[in-house]
Amino acid sequence: MVSGPSLDEQAYVREGATQTAVKILVVGHFAVGKTTFIGAISEIEPLTTEETMTRAAESIDDLKGVQGKTTTTVAMDFGRLTISDRIVLYLFGTPGQQRFVQMWEDMARGALGALVLVDPERLADSFAVIDLIEQYGLDYAIAVNHFDGSPLRDEKALRDALDLLDDTPVVTCDARDERSSAEALITLVRHLQDRAH
Repeated sequence: MVSGPSLDEQAYVREGATQTAVKILVVGHFAVGKTTFIGAISEIEPLTTEETMTRAAESIDDLKGVQGKTTTTVAMDFGRLTISDRIVLYLFGTPGQQRFVQMWEDMARGALGALVLVDPERLADSFAVIDLIEQYGLDYAIAVNHFDGSPLRDEKALRDALDLLDDTPVVTCDARDERSSAEALITLVRHLQDRAH
């Protein structure tokens, strides 16, 4: 079921502002917190396509480490964040399961970059996601979603484990927290601006 506001022009452009719309993907493996991230940061009511997980999904989706998960994104999430009078980010959250990867190509079209959410307890699940983003030629930043009770990871160890280039930004965030999530996105935008110069 798709929920969210009706799409009218006033909902997406602040009155009197000259803005540049920037399409950003929020990606990551299954159950890493993409829907939560967009919900925490979007200045409009986010569009979500969350559905209740069924018994049929139990044999497909690995729930190890996320046993309390009862819903999953089946198409995309969408939100908006105005970061200045000139720049508004349109956030497109991708589903994390392998069976939905075919839609990534369409969603990546026109995107300026991607924020890759990573669970430090399931780093290996991020390899395929990072490979896809690189395949689409998108610049990206890594946002390590710090879950309650999980130890903070050493950045060098994370970089080594994920085989990141030296200039790929790595930040820690809490996908439930608006300020923390905004800082992760701002880090990505600064990286994209640096790459453009």
